[in-house]
Amino acid sequence: MRLKANVTLFVISIIWGSAFVAQRVAAQVESVYVFNGLRYVIGALMVVPFARNSLRGRSPLPSSNQIKWTLIAGFFLFAGSAFQQAGIQYTTAGNAGFITSLYVVFIPLILFLVYREKPHWIFMVAVVMAVGGAFLLSTGGKFDGVHLGDVLELLCALFWAFHVIILGKYARKFDAMTFSVGQLLVCGILHFAVGAFVESAPVFDSTYVLAVAYTAVLSVGVGYTLQVWAQRFAPPADAALILGLESVFAVVAGWLLLDERLAPIQIVGCGLIFFAVLLSQFREWTTNALDANRLVEGR
Repeated sequence: MRLKANVTLFVISIIWGSAFVAQRVAAQVESVYVFNGLRYVIGALMVVPFARNSLRGRSPLPSSNQIKWTLIAGFFLFAGSAFQQAGIQYTTAGNAGFITSLYVVFIPLILFLVYREKPHWIFMVAVVMAVGGAFLLSTGGKFDGVHLGDVLELLCALFWAFHVIILGKYARKFDAMTFSVGQLLVCGILHFAVGAFVESAPVFDSTYVLAVAYTAVLSVGVGYTLQVWAQRFAPPADAALILGLESVFAVVAGWLLLDERLAPIQIVGCGLIFFAVLLSQFREWTTNALDANRLVEGR
């Protein structure tokens, strides 16, 4: 079952990585909030049948505590996705994918600053690598300024990290499917509310509709649902490492579908970010491996 879960996570990373191309296409018509509102609400509606099945024999009404954390998680999901979609207007799909993946490195820093959970020294090495990689990727090694799109993607990664922490510390107390539907709906509604004031309606041509459909059905609906199932059987370290490949597939998809190119120094930056993400999970992976070995040996 663990192998099936890991293969599923690998498929999810392909879906999420390639979704940056669809987001890039939507960004060209300056659609941030309407685009995100559509894809998150449609994605939530796709998860509703799974949520109904998970509630068989139980009350469909969530507790006040679940409502509170659903609203909080939905807000951070809204903020992260808004910065991501806004940033991708000014940067490439590949840049957006790699910089977004920095949320894995931000998590231990936030846990230390907010929850006083002391990080291992290996995380600090990962942070230095990640910062250096982000600089090379964003600037190409030149000191002529950092691109606006990459800064927005960095803010996206920060909110994404908070969202992951909230899910890990609080969402596990509640039914996964109903919580997922709730946070997706909150995220989508917030996007529509903001978009009504700051954004005009986009042109719904075939390309835009396809971008909405791909990200809503596959990236949000299928991706989030499969992730919930897969992470029941895949250890957290496995999940983090495999989902970290999302950034690689974002670059590949941008190259194949949008003809986006990276300079050699930017490829070095991608490599530093990717290895920083892997390194940030190394201690958890080795700990899990040692625990499994002790269990097998009966210690």
